[in-house]
Amino acid sequence: MTTLVTVLKGGGRYDATWVERLARGVRRHAPAFDRILCLTDLPLEIPGVERVALRQGWPAWWAKMEAFRPGLTRGTTLLCDLDTVFTGPADALAEPGLAAMEDYFHKDRLSSALLRWDGDDLAFLHAAFAAEPERWMAAGSCGPVPNGVHGDQVVIDHLMRRAGVRPAFVQRLYPDLLDFYDPRRAEHGPVVIFIGDAKPDTATGPVHAAWAEP
Repeated sequence: MTTLVTVLKGGGRYDATWVERLARGVRRHAPAFDRILCLTDLPLEIPGVERVALRQGWPAWWAKMEAFRPGLTRGTTLLCDLDTVFTGPADALAEPGLAAMEDYFHKDRLSSALLRWDGDDLAFLHAAFAAEPERWMAAGSCGPVPNGVHGDQVVIDHLMRRAGVRPAFVQRLYPDLLDFYDPRRAEHGPVVIFIGDAKPDTATGPVHAAWAEP
């Protein structure tokens, strides 16, 4: 079974609309995924999306660490950020094999915007974080941070390196798959990634249409 997992933590910018629109894009452009699962603390009811309750009170982006809970999925699993927009064929993301998006600004560092693994292969990330969440959420727990922002992907990168686990980078596996949103041009795709303050709801042109259209 191939599963796309996304995480919606209540109290922030995102709500059920973002899950619905991501799921619609996945069904349209990446039908190789058999299952779409949303980990959330909200009463989500979206056709075709399986709601799974968050168990911990980890704040903001730290809630994404629950995606590595043992027993959550079987087979190929892709963690995908809610602000990802699909505009073209993206079944490659459902292929087997450990892979992650390479950080846009920092080469050889992973981004948790897209992270793929198999079943419980990354359950050790959840185990390590759950054992000492306050430690790992504290800035400096993973040493110097290249971009000055201590978040979930910094901890994931650190724990994977510590375990000797190195994912392939999506951009190198599939050179024409990812595209980073740039408001200066109209066409993007097939998988549009947003960095910085840019988000799909403030995008323009075909990207916004792909995100917003029913």
